[in-house]
Amino acid sequence: MQILMDSINFLLHIDTILSTIISTYGNLSYIILFAIIFAETGFVFTPFLPGDSLLFAAGAFAATGSFNISILILLLWLAAFLGDTANYYIGKFIGQKLIDSHKVNINQNYINRTQEFYKKHGGKTIFLARFIPIIRTFAPFIAGISKMNYAKFSLFNILGGLFWISMFTLSGYFFGNIPQVKENFSIVIVAIILISFIPILAEFLNKKNS
Repeated sequence: MQILMDSINFLLHIDTILSTIISTYGNLSYIILFAIIFAETGFVFTPFLPGDSLLFAAGAFAATGSFNISILILLLWLAAFLGDTANYYIGKFIGQKLIDSHKVNINQNYINRTQEFYKKHGGKTIFLARFIPIIRTFAPFIAGISKMNYAKFSLFNILGGLFWISMFTLSGYFFGNIPQVKENFSIVIVAIILISFIPILAEFLNKKNS
């Protein structure tokens, strides 16, 4: 419960927290952002870490000169790619054992939801899941358990990561410092999170009505 509350607080004040990180660590902030994006996509027990909102905020700070936008996009794409790759291999080699052992806190509902999503969309899940919180953390893990062809997985991983990182980072870069957005940054972040959950809600309602 405390982790959830800390995550919510981080999201609502992500601009202030990121500003503090930048002023405290300087160029090391790149590495901190790299680690967060890698962990959010690379480990099934960290789906609570910020993704979309962090990218948007980082893009907004890049527009003020705190980051180089080209380096930021390249570095965070690499983090997303390597995170999914690590998660795929974890799923492939020890995924089912982790689920069956119950020694690692993995939410079975998330597993089931991702498996249903994977069955419906196949390999495209790796691309589509990039834009859906929680699902994007579990999709490569399930792909590994399912022994998805790695070449096919990598293609969707490369493209999905590139589109995801670029879209949210550049959105922050071009729109994050508009006065109305900057003055209501927490509201904008909440809106981004809610919009990103629409596919899950739509899937749920469609399944309920079918």
